[in-house]
Amino acid sequence: MYTIISGTNRPGSNTRKIAQLYQRLLAARGVDARLVSLENLEVGTRNDAIRHLEEEVFIPSSKFIFVTPEYNGSFPGVLKSLFDNSDIDKVWRGKKALLTGVSTGRAGNLRGMDHLTGVLHYLKVVVHPNKLPISVVNTLLTAENDVTDAATLKAIGQQLDEFIAF
Repeated sequence: MYTIISGTNRPGSNTRKIAQLYQRLLAARGVDARLVSLENLEVGTRNDAIRHLEEEVFIPSSKFIFVTPEYNGSFPGVLKSLFDNSDIDKVWRGKKALLTGVSTGRAGNLRGMDHLTGVLHYLKVVVHPNKLPISVVNTLLTAENDVTDAATLKAIGQQLDEFIAF
């Protein structure tokens, strides 16, 4: 099972819109993927909501796609808190991950993806090498919250095809 994690708790974020695009593109490839948003999820402590998410979604998943925005040169602390308050051995160890960075700037959260890679490696997650930075995401999204830029769609498609085979 695949799980896409929208790595911010910011309501209505571009990150979630890109995560939803990934879910649609996977469905078009015949791959079912659950989407987890960190909006309205209390991750500051280990709690029943996290335990439920682990049992129902995370533990059964073998592959994770992290779509993360750039927050102060890294990835959001809410995602780090999710890792910190989850059962690391049951949820993350030995799983595979794909990373996509999102920013309104020009670097597409490259540094944040590097930081996230380090954390995931510590958790014994195998990270796919094709990490995609999506820059100026605010100009790529249409009014319907879709991406029509051919080069971006081609890069995402190639990344997903590689990850499916990974």
